[in-house]
Amino acid sequence: MNKVILVGRLTRDPEVRYSQGERQMAITRYTLAVDRRGRRSAGGDEQQTADFIPCVAFDRAGEFAEKYFRQGMRVAVSGRIQTGSYTNRDGQKVYTTEVIIDDQEFADGKNSGGDMGGGYSPAQRPAPSSAVGDGFMNIPDGVEDEGLPFN
Repeated sequence: MNKVILVGRLTRDPEVRYSQGERQMAITRYTLAVDRRGRRSAGGDEQQTADFIPCVAFDRAGEFAEKYFRQGMRVAVSGRIQTGSYTNRDGQKVYTTEVIIDDQEFADGKNSGGDMGGGYSPAQRPAPSSAVGDGFMNIPDGVEDEGLPFN
């Protein structure tokens, strides 16, 4: 079975190219920085490093990544590992390993991590028009406590 699940942060904005031919298809590449726990140092502190995993998303998944994913965002992906090779200009054989994406999604809330576009940070969030000085809304007179969704 060839199945991989990763959670990491994008090292830069995804790069998209479109295939040639009768039906153009998006081919989007991005790299995830995935934390890896290291060995304990002499002082007992755990060293943490990251692996940089190249990912490729095709067609609609590629268009989604291009449109919504940005550098620094934390995302979760699943897919399969694919290896390959090619000969570079110097005549040397180069081996490749990348994750072919099946599913991808945001791993943080809208206001967590990097700027996900269009969201407000808690300091920028507009207050409701009926809010009082402490940020809570006034409850109109005549509303019974039993009608509220909490006790």
